[in-house]
Amino acid sequence: MKIETLPEEFIKARPIIDTIEAAGYAAYYVGGSVRDTLLGLPIHDVDIATSAYPEEVKALFKRTVDTGIEHGTVMILDHGTGYETTTFRTESGYQDYRRPDSVKFVRSLKEDLNRRDFTINALALKTDGTIIDYFDGLTDLAEHRIKAVGDPEKRFNEDALRMMRAVRFASQLNFEIDPETIEGIKHHGPLLTKIAVERIHVEFVKMLLGQWPSKGLDVFMATGLYQYCPDFKAYQEQLNHLRDQLKRGLSNETAVWTLLASVFDLSWKQVNQLLKDWKSANQLIEDVQVATQAVSAISNHSVDDWLLYQTGSELLTIANEVAQQLDVFAYETPDLLNRYQVLQIHSKKELAVSGQDLMSAGIKPGPQLGQALSFLERQVVENHLNNQTQELLSAAIKFLNEKA
Repeated sequence: MKIETLPEEFIKARPIIDTIEAAGYAAYYVGGSVRDTLLGLPIHDVDIATSAYPEEVKALFKRTVDTGIEHGTVMILDHGTGYETTTFRTESGYQDYRRPDSVKFVRSLKEDLNRRDFTINALALKTDGTIIDYFDGLTDLAEHRIKAVGDPEKRFNEDALRMMRAVRFASQLNFEIDPETIEGIKHHGPLLTKIAVERIHVEFVKMLLGQWPSKGLDVFMATGLYQYCPDFKAYQEQLNHLRDQLKRGLSNETAVWTLLASVFDLSWKQVNQLLKDWKSANQLIEDVQVATQAVSAISNHSVDDWLLYQTGSELLTIANEVAQQLDVFAYETPDLLNRYQVLQIHSKKELAVSGQDLMSAGIKPGPQLGQALSFLERQVVENHLNNQTQELLSAAIKFLNEKA
């Protein structure tokens, strides 16, 4: 097979391959960029595989970075773009079920492609558009099938994360997973516990961001992979229900975890624990806690001005998206955002008085100063007070006198 018109990304990278070939070595475009080109999808990183050994590659180019030289990968910098260029290699010994214990550089493209995960990712592309396909990946692409290269049992034993990659590709591409590959996932599911949670986290989120998330989630549940992910075993019923409920992918990672927290009916504290167990960043945890609270308010028709203010436009959009996914009551997002926009203030900094103003009016520094500011903030948000300096100063003094 030959691609007549290559995407611009490949054309820009061609001088790299031309330079390598002029020195007497072989070089090809490989990986996801080749697959996505054949599927008519946008391509991202252009990866190159070559028969040249790392030191031979480095000798051909002025600007290189040793991004993974122990595994044969050198980053070639060309006009502001980096191209990962990896020597053909074979691998052996995977005691951690993720990384090879040893890597052997070879001159054979076929040997190199033989170590890859799925046939649709084991395609190579020449600069003239010719596709090299040793493992019938073109047929699997045409038939929308995800199939392990060679023996799936061996592939998943080498790298257990490939099981999560399989369900992620099913979600992103709307492909079926080959029955033998499914069986391999079922047999090797427990090996997922050997993989760093952070890596599983990335693949799981990508799966739910795919256009057909129920496709990936179906295999994730049917093969039992969920059991080997942090805390998910306790939520089998909810995950199964979600599998039947999801119509489209989520917009971002915050939406993914907000959806799960809502489906699992988690408290503020439980959200924190779940996301800590999944090694999430603190900001993500805080955002999911706030957005989950907003989903509950939306579904219960109890969205008031204070909740709008506390949530903010970005998280309101996410919360409403999740409510729509769950087929509970949801607003038209523009209507919800308009309610937020017309609030008098959107942060405490927008109050017409500051702590300094209150002290100038005779209020002493200390806890009462903070109490007064918090009182004014809420009164303005809820439209009980106008955000005007004199009105707020009078209200603060009255508030503190009544408390005394």
